Amino acid sequence: MSDESAIRIAVIGSGPAGFYAAGHLLKDSQATIEVDMLERLPTPWGLVRSGVAPDHPKIKSVTRVYEKTAAHPRFRYFGNVTFGEHVSREDLLEHYHAIVYATGSPLDRPLGIPGEELPGSHAATEFVGWYNGHPDHTGLEVDLVSAERAIVIGNGNVALDVARMLVLTPEELAPTDTADHALEVLARSRVREVVVVGRRGPAQAAFTNPELLELGELTDADVVVDPEELERALAVHDEAAEQDVTSRRNVEILREYSQRTAGAEGRRRVVLRFLLSPTELIAGDDGALAAVELARNELVAGEGGALRAKATEQRETIPAGLVFRAIGYRGIPLPGVPFDERRGVIPNEGGRIVRADTGEQQAREYVVGWIKRGPSGVIGTNKKDAQETVDAILADLGPASSNGSAAALHPSSPDADALERLLRERQPDLVTYEGWSAIDRYERELGERSGRPRVKLTRIEEMLRVAASEEP
Repeated sequence: MSDESAIRIAVIGSGPAGFYAAGHLLKDSQATIEVDMLERLPTPWGLVRSGVAPDHPKIKSVTRVYEKTAAHPRFRYFGNVTFGEHVSREDLLEHYHAIVYATGSPLDRPLGIPGEELPGSHAATEFVGWYNGHPDHTGLEVDLVSAERAIVIGNGNVALDVARMLVLTPEELAPTDTADHALEVLARSRVREVVVVGRRGPAQAAFTNPELLELGELTDADVVVDPEELERALAVHDEAAEQDVTSRRNVEILREYSQRTAGAEGRRRVVLRFLLSPTELIAGDDGALAAVELARNELVAGEGGALRAKATEQRETIPAGLVFRAIGYRGIPLPGVPFDERRGVIPNEGGRIVRADTGEQQAREYVVGWIKRGPSGVIGTNKKDAQETVDAILADLGPASSNGSAAALHPSSPDADALERLLRERQPDLVTYEGWSAIDRYERELGERSGRPRVKLTRIEEMLRVAASEEP
């Protein structure tokens, strides 16, 4: 039962940033706060469910923290509800004291080169969603039978995840929650070599140490780093990288890889290359991707002294039937909400949304996570990020706030039941947390039969059928 004097806050998005924000709000405030979380999919947890590599189950265990938040008596979950379709910004401002946008950065950044749309060229976001069973990407067609070499463009952890998934053996994938449709395709893969390409040098790569080390522990794949190429790429001193512990350790790991001898004949290879930028994807006679042309780069000092990659006249062409671009993500504009097109984020100051044109604060609207700061950091980074935003919300709701009294932030119709009636009227297939719990149990039971954490449902219709069995 809703407390009529409670402060009601809507969180849009159910990934780590959204759940950390909800957790802080329910725990930190002296006032009675109620949190409603609205999610486009029937299932919560965002990239923890659909972005973390299936062979990283320990990372996914963070959901236990989110489950505790979801169990709070003043928390409600409304899944299968799309902001801008089933409910508007104006609807939410009418029913809530504040809105927190936690919608992430779901789009990939394009390469912007000729041939990018050729068959065989994919966004890493789509591929990751495909093997993780995201409903948006279940129908992706990835031809792993025709290609023996794949090129991954990017030097971050997503690039390493993609490379690793392409060379894991069926035995390594068997105990994971990789989507069934992906397991079948990956088992037939004929990809023997994956080349991971970075535009800058090894010292500037964005890999984390554990991800880079993990490449050296694969059952049936060697990591290949050319020692001469590595040292050439390290020849330009980068003071910032030298002072960064992660960068220094990455260089040490790469040097160790460069000294390794090749394994047994027939093993797959992950080749790490640096100072290369793709300039064109080249089609073969069949019209599909056949090769990638790359420019060789040099490192030069940019504004402020930071090193940047500058293309030279030298070119290199690598035959390949697959390319995955993993050069970053960007957010999607939300109806009625300010948006910075250049950065792909919602403009804000410490989590308070501001108008892009005037810099004026947008009262009662806040932002957390990647849509706030851009796609950076690991899952845990969102906890501190969400705390900053929640601190701003609580300060603004207080009587001493620079935005005026709490009364000025009072919605016209704060009744919790009224909002739920509105949502159910507009989306009869709304999924509550009880509905999600039914999906969760069902997936785990399917997984238990085959020694896996879960077998994911990948189609919305399937999810709704299972959720409906437990809906009140």
